[in-house]
Amino acid sequence: MIISKNIFAAVILMGSLCLAIYVNLFTQQTWLEQSYQYDTYTTKSGLNAYTYKGKEILIKDIVPYQSSPINQSALSANNKAPSIIEQWVIKNDKQLVLLKPAFHYGFWSLLPAFVTILLCLLTKEPLTALFSGIVVGAIMLGEYDLTDKVIIPNLASEGTAALLLLYLWLLGGLLGIWSKTGAAQAFANFMTQHFVKGQRSAKFISWLLGILFFQGGTMSTTLVGTTVRPLADKAKVSHEEMSYIVDSTASPIASILAFNAWPAYVQALIFVPGVSFLATETDRIKFFFSSIPFSFYSILAVLGTLLLSLNVTRFSGKRLQEAHKRALQTNQLDAPGAKPLSTKELQGSNVPKGYKPHVLEFVFPLLTLITIAVMTFVYTGTPEVNWAFGVALLMSAFIALAKGMSLDNLIEGFGTGLKGVVVASVILMLAVIIGSISKQIGGGLYLVSQLGEQLPFWLLPVILQLITVIIAFSTGTSWGTYAIAFPLAMPLAWALCQSQELANPELFMMVCFAAVLNGSVYGDQCSPISDTTILSSMTTGCDLMDHVKSQLVPATFAACVAAVLWTGLVYFFA
Repeated sequence: MIISKNIFAAVILMGSLCLAIYVNLFTQQTWLEQSYQYDTYTTKSGLNAYTYKGKEILIKDIVPYQSSPINQSALSANNKAPSIIEQWVIKNDKQLVLLKPAFHYGFWSLLPAFVTILLCLLTKEPLTALFSGIVVGAIMLGEYDLTDKVIIPNLASEGTAALLLLYLWLLGGLLGIWSKTGAAQAFANFMTQHFVKGQRSAKFISWLLGILFFQGGTMSTTLVGTTVRPLADKAKVSHEEMSYIVDSTASPIASILAFNAWPAYVQALIFVPGVSFLATETDRIKFFFSSIPFSFYSILAVLGTLLLSLNVTRFSGKRLQEAHKRALQTNQLDAPGAKPLSTKELQGSNVPKGYKPHVLEFVFPLLTLITIAVMTFVYTGTPEVNWAFGVALLMSAFIALAKGMSLDNLIEGFGTGLKGVVVASVILMLAVIIGSISKQIGGGLYLVSQLGEQLPFWLLPVILQLITVIIAFSTGTSWGTYAIAFPLAMPLAWALCQSQELANPELFMMVCFAAVLNGSVYGDQCSPISDTTILSSMTTGCDLMDHVKSQLVPATFAACVAAVLWTGLVYFFA
């Protein structure tokens, strides 16, 4: 059976490489106009400007929209790569918009993501599956020099370098030092003695921490997973259950308790000309919060993890039910044949002789980490996670040295931590690269461009949900999906409001907004190439594909119920 699967995987890969060459040589690119709306203002010197990441950016060389070579008419007429990559234009004699061209290869744009996910499910080897998808996507783009033209440029980007710094050096080093000092085990023992009395209480505390760390994404999964791993292992909670709780209380809760960076990011993508309740940044942020009651998937996902935490497994699916029974009856935290995304060295402690671990060695760095992340978010609008983990790492090291641990033992623990997360860090790096390639070849653009204005209005929320699910699942990013889908979905929703004369257009727009927001979260959460999926597996010590397959059923159940609720809501009340 293994041989046949490997042969089948090889055939799929070879066929995909042939198709990639065909697409590169013979398939015409379809170019589309992408417009971005910023809150612009006039400086004291009379120049137009906008603020980006706290910096004032001056706008120069503004041209009329009709004369731009990258408006949709010009792109459709030329149907080839334009000479410029962006341009500021003025619409209707007053509206400033930034235009950027993008292209897709039709349904072929989905090929790299399709190959990656298929091979990942077939072989359970995410490293080879991700690399195969990268090769297919690079060939489609005509980039045959994978090292110098594909991998190195992506590694050199600020975002990827920050990911590797955080999750390889800082997180890995911190876990390694905690393992060497026995701090994580001491924390688990303390919690077990005072709060955790079994599987249920361990899972409930994990769920509660997921709610408290409502910043979402990689920050939440890393903080919660790192914190609860030792106490959950001590209570013999299966790794599939823990990774599901950590993953499903990250982005879902961030879209409900949205006192974070999400509204500020999303509001810039949902401007629609002529819509009064989306006119200003304040209006769009208010619109975001007003739509929260319609985030049915996120609400159901958080409730689903609460039920699982209370050992109510009716809606969790067969795999999670079996994992729960296995851990309860045999104390086996992983399924047979599982390949957890952390080494055995990080699953216990290797405390030097004569060194006495203390629970505060875990608590002080953890509280410092959380405090820095929260306070930097309050004062700057962005949680400085690298600062938080860096200070926590240094604090753990200084405490260990002050208590008498030798520098050699400390460095040994640090190195063990790096080894423990290196495979997961490589997987994370490859996931970032394939996400970048998928966005570049326009898979999401192709899917959204297939929508038309003639479909029944009550079908639009579900269609938007399905499309954003596919985009997020294929690219492994919810925020990247927002950048693709919102600028196209919101004008389409408003056009349907106008053409079909809906009685309650603001309600309809809120539901469509929630469908895009939640569909992206669901697709990202279930994707094996998502950073949050990988980190949930890594920090809880779960096999990546066991995590993906086990959470697919409860997440899909919540998504289906949400789709029914959205459809009924707009059909009867919009």
